[in-house]
Amino acid sequence: MTITRPRETAAQATEVRYAVRGMTCGACSARVQRVLEKQDGVAAAEVNLATGTAVAHLAPGAGDAPLVAAVERAGYELVPLAAGELPRDDHAGRRRTWGLRAAAAAPAAVFLIAGMLAGDRLMDADWYRWTSFALATVVQFGVGWPFLQEAGRRVRHLGANMDTLVAVGTLTAYLASVAALLGWLELGGGGAADGMMREPGPLWFESSVVVIAFVSLGRYLEVRATSRAGEGLRALLSMGATEATLLTGDGEASVVPVAAIRVGDLTLVRPGGRIPADGEVVSGASSVDTSMLTGEAVPVETAPGAHVAGGTVNLTGPLTVRVTAVGGDTAMARIGAMVAAAQAGKGGAQRLADRVSAVFVPAVLAVAAATFAGWWLIAGEPTDGFRAAVAVLVVACPCSLGLATPVALMAGLGRAAELGIVIRGVDALERVRRVSTVVFDKTGTLTAGAPELVEVALAPGGDRDRVLGMAAAVERFSEHPLARAVVAAADGRPVAAAADVSAVAGVGVRGDVEGRDVMVVRPGADAGLHVTAELHAAEEAMRDRGLTTSLVGWDGSAEAVLGFDDPPRPGAARAVADLRGKGLEVVLVTGDNARAAAAAGERLGIPRVLAGVMPGAKRDEVARLQAGGERVAVVGDGVNDAPALAQADLGVALGTGTDVAMETADITLVRPDLEGVATALEVSRRTHRTITQNLAWAFAYNVAAIPLAVAGVLNPAIAGAAMAMSSVSVVLNALRLRRVRRGGGRP
Repeated sequence: MTITRPRETAAQATEVRYAVRGMTCGACSARVQRVLEKQDGVAAAEVNLATGTAVAHLAPGAGDAPLVAAVERAGYELVPLAAGELPRDDHAGRRRTWGLRAAAAAPAAVFLIAGMLAGDRLMDADWYRWTSFALATVVQFGVGWPFLQEAGRRVRHLGANMDTLVAVGTLTAYLASVAALLGWLELGGGGAADGMMREPGPLWFESSVVVIAFVSLGRYLEVRATSRAGEGLRALLSMGATEATLLTGDGEASVVPVAAIRVGDLTLVRPGGRIPADGEVVSGASSVDTSMLTGEAVPVETAPGAHVAGGTVNLTGPLTVRVTAVGGDTAMARIGAMVAAAQAGKGGAQRLADRVSAVFVPAVLAVAAATFAGWWLIAGEPTDGFRAAVAVLVVACPCSLGLATPVALMAGLGRAAELGIVIRGVDALERVRRVSTVVFDKTGTLTAGAPELVEVALAPGGDRDRVLGMAAAVERFSEHPLARAVVAAADGRPVAAAADVSAVAGVGVRGDVEGRDVMVVRPGADAGLHVTAELHAAEEAMRDRGLTTSLVGWDGSAEAVLGFDDPPRPGAARAVADLRGKGLEVVLVTGDNARAAAAAGERLGIPRVLAGVMPGAKRDEVARLQAGGERVAVVGDGVNDAPALAQADLGVALGTGTDVAMETADITLVRPDLEGVATALEVSRRTHRTITQNLAWAFAYNVAAIPLAVAGVLNPAIAGAAMAMSSVSVVLNALRLRRVRRGGGRP
C-alpha cells in the first residue's frame, strides 16, 4: 500500500532505498511498510518481500535514523543502500540452511506417515508412541527452531506473521500429543469402564513433524527460486571492474581500487581489461565489447573522443580514458538502480494483497479457535476439531500472496535488463497491455540518424571530385549531419583550405575556396545561385524518392545537387511488421517534408504518416490521438522527442541510457535495436499476465483451502504440503519469464 501525505508529495521527495532484514512473509512486508508510512517526513513507501528491499520517498531534510529506529522497534532491521547497490546476497547460505533442515526432518516425517497409514495397531504400540515423541521433539525444537524463534520475536513486538501460524499450529499439536502421551489430556481417546484397561488416546506428532518438514522444504525452494529470479540484475551489476590503473601527472601508473578513482582522473585500460568507469577516450584506438551493457555481440570501434561505459571490455589496443562518471552516476549503476526500483514496485492488485496479509494472521488465529470450539461444542468431536484447527493455522499462510508480484517482477524485469531493456516499474507494465497505437519518430529512431551522401547530379561539364572537394572545404567546420556526410564522401579526394566560412541560418554555409565564393545551401533558399532546369529536375526526382537534397555552387551558379539518405535501422521494417501483426496501429511522425516522410513510410511498411511535425507539435499529435480514444506508446530517441515521450501513455526511448531518455521514458532500450520494442512490449505483457495469474492462484488457494480445513477435509500434514507448494507454485510460474528471448519469443 502506498499513501501520499498532503504536506509532502512524492514528487517533492527524495527516493531512498533500504535493505530490510528479518522478513519471512507478506505479513512482515506489510507491517514494515505500515511502520515506514507512519513516520514523519515519509511521503510514500513500498516494501518488497522477494528482493528484501524498501523504497521510501523522504521529504527534504528528513533523515534515515528515525526510520531505522522505528523499523527496529517493529522487530526488523533497516539498512540504507547506496545508488545501484543491491542488498547483501545471502541466498546461498539460506538455501543451504533450509535444505539441511528439510533433509533432517524428512526421515521423521516418512516414519510417522508410514505409521499413520499402518493403522491403530501400530500407532497404539508403546514403542511407536515413545519413538514418535523422540523424533517429534528433535524436529520441533531442532529443525523447527527458526519458526519458534521468529514467532517469539513477533510476540515481543506485538506482531504476527506466517511463522506465528506455523509455530502455534505445530507447537499446539506437539504439546497436546505430549499431554495425551502422559495421560494428562483426553480428546476422543479410549476411557476405562468396569475396571477395564484404558485404551491409548490419539497423538498428533505427525502433524507437527510433517508440517515443519514441508514448510522447510517450501522455504528452501522459495529461496532457490527467488535467487534465480534476481540473478539477471545481480549478474549485470557484478560485471564491473574492481581495480583501475590510474595515471599520475608524471606519467606513472598505479593500480588502485575502482572506488578510489574520481571524475577527471586519467586511467589506462589495457587489452582484455574492463573499463573501470564511464569516460571519454583521450588516446588510443581499440574495439570494445559492450555486450554486457547493450546485448550487442559485435564490438564497437573506439577512437579518441568516443565515450565508453564502465564494465565494458577493451579488446585490442590500450586506451587512455578520462573518467566522466563514477559510482552511482555511471550508466551501469543508473540502469541497475532503475531496474531495482522497478522490481520494488507494486500494482493495485498486490497492494490489495498486502492489505489482506496485514490482517490475515490475527483473523486466522480467530478462525482456528472458532473451528476447535465449533467441533467440540457443536459436533462433540474435540479430536477432529483439534486437527481441523491445526490445519487452519498451517494452510492459511499468506506467503504466496506476498510473493505473487515480487518474484514475477524480479524474473521479468531482470530478464529484460539482460536483454538491454530497462522498464521503470509495475505502472508501466500495467499500461503496456492497454496500448493500441505505437508512434515512431523517424530520424534517429527508425533510421540511424546518420545521413549518407548517395547521389550527386552534376551540371553539364561538371566534375564530381571537384564538386565534393569544394563542398567539403566549407562543410568541414560544421557539425550538421549533412555536413558530416559531405566530408565523409570527400574522404580521399583533395580538399582545399577555406577562408571566411560562415553559416546562414535557414540557408546553408558559404566560404572562400581558391578565390571562389562557394556555397552549400538547401533548395529553395534565397542564396543567389542560378539553378539550371536540368538540376532542378534532378532535385525534384531525388525528393520524390525520399532523399534530402542540397545545392552546391560557386560564383553564383549551381554546379550540383547532392542527395542524402538516412537508411532505416537494420530490422526496422521487421519490427514494424511484428507490431502490426500483434494488432497494433503504427504511426510515423516526423519533421521531414511530406515526400521524404511518405517514402520512408512506404519503405518501412507504415501506412499512416504525419510529416512536417516539430518536437512540440509531436506532443500535440500524441494528445490528439489520445483524445480519440487511443492508448499511445511513443518510440523516440529520448532527446528531441522528450515532450512526446512524456505525453504518451507509454514512452519508449532508444539510445545508450542518456539522461533525458532515463528520466522521460517508461522503457529505455539500452541497445538501439528496434527489435527491442517488440521484446519490451512482450516482456511487459507476459510479466503482467504472470502477476495476474500468481495473484489469482494465491487468492483462490486461500479462499478454497481455509473452508476445507475448517470442515476437516484437510489434515495438518496435507495442509502443510499444500501451503508450501502454493508459495513454490507462484515462484515457478514467475520463472517461466526467464525463458523469453529477444523479439519476444521463447527458446
